[in-house]
Amino acid sequence: MKLATFTHDKRTRIGVVRDGEVIDLSVVPNLPTDMIGFFNTGSEGMQIARATAANPQVVLPVDSVRLEAPVLNPRKFLGLGGSYESHLKETAHIMQRPKHQTWFNKQVTCVNGPYDDIHLPKVSNTLDYEGELAIIIGKRGRQVKGADVRQMIAGFTVCNDVSVREWQLRAFTATLGKSFDTHGPIGPWIVTPDELPNVHNVYLKTWVNGELRQDGNTSDLIYRFGAMIEELSTVFTLEPGDILTTGSPAGVGGARQPPVYLTVGDVVKVEIEGIGYIENKVVPEP
Repeated sequence: MKLATFTHDKRTRIGVVRDGEVIDLSVVPNLPTDMIGFFNTGSEGMQIARATAANPQVVLPVDSVRLEAPVLNPRKFLGLGGSYESHLKETAHIMQRPKHQTWFNKQVTCVNGPYDDIHLPKVSNTLDYEGELAIIIGKRGRQVKGADVRQMIAGFTVCNDVSVREWQLRAFTATLGKSFDTHGPIGPWIVTPDELPNVHNVYLKTWVNGELRQDGNTSDLIYRFGAMIEELSTVFTLEPGDILTTGSPAGVGGARQPPVYLTVGDVVKVEIEGIGYIENKVVPEP
C-alpha cells in the first residue's frame, strides 16, 4: 500500500493512494486519522486499511487534495551520514571514512511537505540538497535483532536531507546545519515493504532545475536497513512514526569543486524507484 496524509476541504487525514486516487480512511469508525495513531493500531489497522482500499467508500483524485508530509509530528528524525560508498569518495577531501554508523538529529520542526517550499536561510548561502531513502518506523521496539527488524518497518519514503553546510560544520553533531525549519521534506507517501521487495537495489536520483545531480542506487549503501535499526535500538526505543533517513549518494553540491549551492528559485526533485518523487522550490526565509 501507499499510505498518505492529505488535506481536503480543510480537514487533514490519512488515506491509501492507488491509481491516481486517494481512498479516504477517515470513513472507518474508530480508526485514527493521523499516521502515528494509525501505526499504533498495529496489524489490525493495516488489515482494515487494506480491506477499505479493496472496497472504498470515499475516493478522491490525488490532484484534488494537498499531500502533506506522511508523518506530521514524529518523535524522532534521525539521519545517517557517510553511508554510501560513492559519497565517501566524493567527500574524501573533506571528511574521514567513519568507523561506525554516524547518526545525527534533524529537529522535528524541520518536517516539510513533499511539494512545499524550502527556505534559503538569512544567515547562510551554503544551502545543499541530499536525496535519500527514509525508513518509517511502525512499531515500538528496543534492542531489536535479526528477523524482528522487519516488523519494525512501516514502510519507506523519499526525503531531501536539506543541509546548511556552514552550520553543519559548527559541531561534530551536525544537528544545527540539518535542522533549519522546512529542511526535512518527505513524501509523497509511505510505501509498505511488501510493495518494495528489492529496497536494497533501487535507484535514487536528484535533479536541480532539471539537471541530474545524483544518480545512485541503494545497493551502494555500506549498511543494510536492518543493521541501522539494530544499531539505533541498541541505545534507545524506536517509536511509531520515527523517521530514519539513510544517507545520500554522490552528487551533492557541497562536494563539487568549487561547491555549487542552492539559490532562490532553484527547484530540487528527488525520485526513488518504486516510491515516487518529491519536488521543492527554494525561497527566501521569511
